[in-house]
Amino acid sequence: MPKGGKALIVFENVSKSFQANGRTVEAVNNVNLRLEEGKIHGIIGFSGAGKSTLVRCINLLEKPTEGKVILGDTEITLLSEKRLREERKKIGMIFQQFNLFASRTVYQNIAYPLKHSGMKKKGIQDRVNYLLELVDLQDKANAYPSQLSGGQKQRVAIARALANDPKILLSDESTSALDPQTTKSILKLLKQLNEKLGITIVVITHEMQVVKEICDNVVVMENGKIVEQGDVFHVFASPVEQITKDFVDSTSNLSKIHELITQKASIAELKEGECILKFTYLERNASEALVSQISRKFNLDVNIIFGNIELIGENPIGGLVSVVSGEAKNITDAIAYLRDKNVGVEVILDARTSN
Repeated sequence: MPKGGKALIVFENVSKSFQANGRTVEAVNNVNLRLEEGKIHGIIGFSGAGKSTLVRCINLLEKPTEGKVILGDTEITLLSEKRLREERKKIGMIFQQFNLFASRTVYQNIAYPLKHSGMKKKGIQDRVNYLLELVDLQDKANAYPSQLSGGQKQRVAIARALANDPKILLSDESTSALDPQTTKSILKLLKQLNEKLGITIVVITHEMQVVKEICDNVVVMENGKIVEQGDVFHVFASPVEQITKDFVDSTSNLSKIHELITQKASIAELKEGECILKFTYLERNASEALVSQISRKFNLDVNIIFGNIELIGENPIGGLVSVVSGEAKNITDAIAYLRDKNVGVEVILDARTSN
């Protein structure tokens, strides 16, 4: 299903403040944001950054102190309670703790949002069975939440959130309570739902790995403000703000070189004429054999200490940390050559002698 284009969720100068212990807390501070239809958007920040409050403003579970929230062509901040209830049916939400009814079966949990929909019993039955198939839980219809694993509970919660066929699915730290393998399966399911249903998904997380796994775009929040945003590839390839760099580093081992140098590890000890370089891919088409190219072209020995190269979508991203030895001028020329190819090159440690 084609993605992108029209903005489905728009924030215009949105702020949300709370009173706490006699002082005003600006949870969201003058946010302007456009989230495109049909894409998966990640909103990332540390605890207290304002990301959950911002996303709860999408369905007005938190009403902004100032500003507008527009869904499609509707400014929902102007709606009456009755109209707002109708609009909320277009928005599904899943949480870290699943929020299932313990005394109801899987089938009954999924059917619950359809209770007052006016849908006939057969229609509800068909809808629930379809959703059970969609989340691969056909054999658990009569089970109770206590009989399910954490991943199965989250699948039930996702099916329930989709009951009213919403246009938007909000995921608030929905994988934080799950083990890594289950997290992968839930993220894969969300990606499949996005592709199959064309549903717009907004993922709140404090883990950059989640963003890397499934998101098209990422918004980085700090102290209630958006500090950086963009498509995931470019934010990972060229993070600007320190907080974004820290998040990106958390998914890569490339920054470990600084630790090894501090610890005076033997792998990071240089002989005269050597230097440690970090190469980082900055473009989507990084498919050239750059290491062998600079080895041959500039008569250099390139010893790769470690690397972190993976795919975002179909595009390689990441980089290499290498000990490079050869004539000082050749190393300088190789660095210029790589930068001309739009490869990021950082000199981490330098024991070159000039000619």
